[in-house]
Amino acid sequence: MTQKEALAQIAHYSKINNQANAHNNRKLLDTIEDGPLYAMSVADYKHDEGLPKADREKYKPWSYNLGSTDVYIPRFTTGQPKWFAAVTYSGKNNKYARVLIMAEQAKTQRWAMVAAVDLDDEKQVPKIALDADGYATAVDATSTKNVAAPVDVLRDAVLDNFATGGDLAGKKVFTTTKTSTRQIKVHDDTIHKFGSRGTTQFSAAATEFTGSYALRTAAGGALVVFAHTHIQRDAVAHSGLQIVPDKDDRAWLGDKPSPYFTYTFTCSDVASVPTTPDKSKLISYTCRRTDAEGLSTSSAA
Repeated sequence: MTQKEALAQIAHYSKINNQANAHNNRKLLDTIEDGPLYAMSVADYKHDEGLPKADREKYKPWSYNLGSTDVYIPRFTTGQPKWFAAVTYSGKNNKYARVLIMAEQAKTQRWAMVAAVDLDDEKQVPKIALDADGYATAVDATSTKNVAAPVDVLRDAVLDNFATGGDLAGKKVFTTTKTSTRQIKVHDDTIHKFGSRGTTQFSAAATEFTGSYALRTAAGGALVVFAHTHIQRDAVAHSGLQIVPDKDDRAWLGDKPSPYFTYTFTCSDVASVPTTPDKSKLISYTCRRTDAEGLSTSSAA
């Protein structure tokens, strides 16, 4: 694959994505998205459809600025899954950056976007190592031979950021960055939101999307993109109390109160990982609520 061909795939994605989003067309979206990104996009559709029509925002078409997009294409041998990464920039002085991963689908041989994650700081994107022909090097991020913290360790550390505020693993694996601080803040702010009337707990969930994508950096480490799933459980502290769903929850929970609600979040994360023993840098993450249930919804199921 050439740089021109990769950019053409990104342009095609944007075109079809606009067509799908204009009508919440899941079938069309499925032709150009897969993995955690598709799960998050479908969740956006469901959320939108659950809102009163007056609260639904009119869809605005968009596109990536291909002139401000850096593409990183690894070399692959025959039979290996093919994918490439890109970093797109937008805004004044390219202030905003997003990491993209596109992968060729084994059955259809179509290219699909599987991750799109806005970076908290565009300056934290590590320089990617390129060979003489401009190709990047894919890295197996599951092995300690290639990275100091394999993807399972990274995922567990992210989950711990939500579950404990990083006290058990998160702060040991990750150095302090805007992204890790944001995740810990979600934990710290949310667990006290009900005061004495209720509790909120975060926990790990089985990760549906276990694959990872990693590129060798110029410094010898790796830029790793992976997914995780976590659960948030809200519950009342005393009998007789109930939680009322707000309008953003209606698509999943309806409008019936319940003594508890359980939310499932699907997320994509981006980390810069060294090869020698040292802390990794979590540089981006994005999440969507992809499921929710309460007493009434679970019993109805």
